[in-house]
Amino acid sequence: SIREFLCSEAMHALGIPTTRALCVIGSDYPVYREQPETAAVVTRLAPCFIRFGHFEHFCHHDLHVQLRQLADYVIDRFYPQCRLDTRLKGNAYANFLQAVTERTARMVAQWQAVGFCHGVMNTDNMSILGLTIDYGPFQFLDAYNPGHICNHSDTQGRYAYNKQPNIAYWNLFCLGQALLPLIGEQELALAALEPYKTVFPAELEKRLGAKLGLHEARPEGKALIEGILKLLAQDKVDFTIFWRTLSRWVASNAPLDDAAALAPVRDLFIDRPAFDTWLLSYSELLTHIGRGLMANLMLKTNPKYVLRNHLGEEAIQKAKLKDFSGVNTLLALLETPFDEHPGLEAYAGFPPDWASSIEISCSS
Repeated sequence: SIREFLCSEAMHALGIPTTRALCVIGSDYPVYREQPETAAVVTRLAPCFIRFGHFEHFCHHDLHVQLRQLADYVIDRFYPQCRLDTRLKGNAYANFLQAVTERTARMVAQWQAVGFCHGVMNTDNMSILGLTIDYGPFQFLDAYNPGHICNHSDTQGRYAYNKQPNIAYWNLFCLGQALLPLIGEQELALAALEPYKTVFPAELEKRLGAKLGLHEARPEGKALIEGILKLLAQDKVDFTIFWRTLSRWVASNAPLDDAAALAPVRDLFIDRPAFDTWLLSYSELLTHIGRGLMANLMLKTNPKYVLRNHLGEEAIQKAKLKDFSGVNTLLALLETPFDEHPGLEAYAGFPPDWASSIEISCSS
């Protein structure tokens, strides 16, 4: 409950569509899960909690009247434009599927850009409004590992970080199957899903470009993004620390040959000559666009503080002893993750060695 409470508020502050957390209510009543724990309830807020799975339920049980009632309610309440849209032959249900597809594509692109792993992306955990929902075995990346699996019960790596985009598309395909009795034509359903293939990569490039200080897509920007992600993965560089440190260096306006100013960024890499080569290309953009303009965007895009697993674990251990100071401190930091917060820099530091042994599952 504490993890979900903190993370939903953290995601909101990062600008990522999410359900919200109003409060956590605790009790000393024992709950037996992987181990005995004290009970708690997190009170969540959202315009609705309808998921892809609700539509699958009615379709798979051939309850098409109820399926139509649910779809009509969601369209009229949240997607009224789908009744007027002339695309896809003016089919409101196909338009609805396309609208959900586009929202979901944008949300997952935002996940990838901040290094967020959801951990259990089944259709019951996918919001029909394109909101991040059901924070269980989530994790923000420490070292950048595209194949990172955050859910220790995900033995096949189905929900690994780099598989999230395809899993989201698969879930949308399942939603399309569930809506097919209403859409009527398979071709229309497939056409409604097609925008995912363009919206997601375009949105991801935009988000990653912003992390480099690019206000708009540029031909050289894509190569720079691909190049730095390859280096981050190769040297297992801390994802959040790299982007924030690069932002600070750009903001410093220090020249490229100022080794002392560059060291905090450069020393994150093992293959420093490779980073130097990348930085030389990046510096051409800095000169062309202007470091001040780029740094301003970067410092608003690359957070200093994210909810790392070890920070959450430390706060939870204190809370078990009725000390909620850790939760309160984290909440304050995560509500303003782009601010510096002098004196609390330790919360933005590298994870301790023991952090890699933390096991998070659906019971978390």
